Amino acid sequence: MGFVAGETSSVALALDQRAIDLVHLARTTLGDSSLEAEMLEAFDFRATMLVLRMQQAARSGIRAAAHALNGSARSIGAWRVALAAEAVKFAAESGTEPELRSAVNQLGIVVKATCAAIAEFLPRN
Repeated sequence: MGFVAGETSSVALALDQRAIDLVHLARTTLGDSSLEAEMLEAFDFRATMLVLRMQQAARSGIRAAAHALNGSARSIGAWRVALAAEAVKFAAESGTEPELRSAVNQLGIVVKATCAAIAEFLPRN
């Protein structure tokens, strides 16, 4: 799974199966590559922690964590994560327990793939 540059429509990017919209990220950071790396590293850590929290939380905690992850994902152009987080929020608000757990599991898969793409993108220390 790679990165995509170009159209910034979250739906178009999500359907294209790309992890990060680098054009959006560059626009957000004004082209500062060190800030891009910092934001990607912070997202990686935060996304992982929020998914872990959702896997252990009650419905209200899941909804709050999904909301936070949605905002973080949108800030870096991780449209697939944002859409999956929205699905978790929706399931937390009106879905059954199995639907909610399934949405959280799907979000975990998307976050893992996005974090793997981030790891490939970031320079090795």
